[in-house]
Amino acid sequence: MGARRLVAVLVTALLAGCAPAIDTIDEATGPVPARRAPEGSYAVGVRTLTLDPRSARPLPVTIWFPASADGVAAGRFPVVVYSHGLGSRPDLHAGLTTRWAAAGFVVAAPAYPHTRQGAAHFTRADVRNQPADAWRLIRHLGRLDRNREDPLAGHLDLTSVAAAGHSAGGFTTSGMFSEGYPARLRAGIVIAGGGLPGSFAGPVAPLLFVHGTADVVVPLTVGRAGYARTPGPAAFLSLLGQDHGAYLTPGHPGFAPVLATTTDFLRWTLYGDKAAGARLPADAHSPTLTHYEFRPAH
Repeated sequence: MGARRLVAVLVTALLAGCAPAIDTIDEATGPVPARRAPEGSYAVGVRTLTLDPRSARPLPVTIWFPASADGVAAGRFPVVVYSHGLGSRPDLHAGLTTRWAAAGFVVAAPAYPHTRQGAAHFTRADVRNQPADAWRLIRHLGRLDRNREDPLAGHLDLTSVAAAGHSAGGFTTSGMFSEGYPARLRAGIVIAGGGLPGSFAGPVAPLLFVHGTADVVVPLTVGRAGYARTPGPAAFLSLLGQDHGAYLTPGHPGFAPVLATTTDFLRWTLYGDKAAGARLPADAHSPTLTHYEFRPAH
């Protein structure tokens, strides 16, 4: 990823100017739709599409969804928009995103036009344009949900949306929480990332930060600075002695606590599952591997 250049561009240029009461979720983002979070897990289906293929910013998208033998599983599912890092692509994050889909979420992961692996005109600075791409994707998902001929029609709960992402995708996620963002964006997960100018404004929403304490690409201080700026309830999961993202690989010692914490965070914020919120400190409890902290709204 070019550690020094990533820090120089994302931290200096993009961050210029940036300086558990479980019930707070309802006060912060409005009532969560009354429905039970899934018990057990689903089979996972996958589809790909390209949004605006003839535009200046075509957006290939991979969607993982809870599946049944007939296609999409019965029910409406909250949506998670997952953003990749520099020089990456959605399928490289499937170890995490497929498990979220199995837990009862539709996960939509765009491949950004100028930061994805193999981009014809790769440029790190384009990260600042990616939050708008992510919102464009959310609007398109709304059209799919209303299109009776689309397999996902009637299965997308776009009143309960979360944004998540790793590295540059974490900065993209933060940038979606700018002034005036729609309240349907109920939560965010920033993995090995930080804030963009104008982040963490508008409606208050819970945010989870995940960061390796030995990250030399995006230093821990960048994630901590973003955490300190969030006005709403926020949590910080530190991976002790870990780097920029090996803990996102299934089988890595850090993967299990990251998966458990992020999944329960999504269950709490998108399904209103208070038991999942109460589990969060235990999900990450490993004195030699992780440290978890939670801060209520300012």
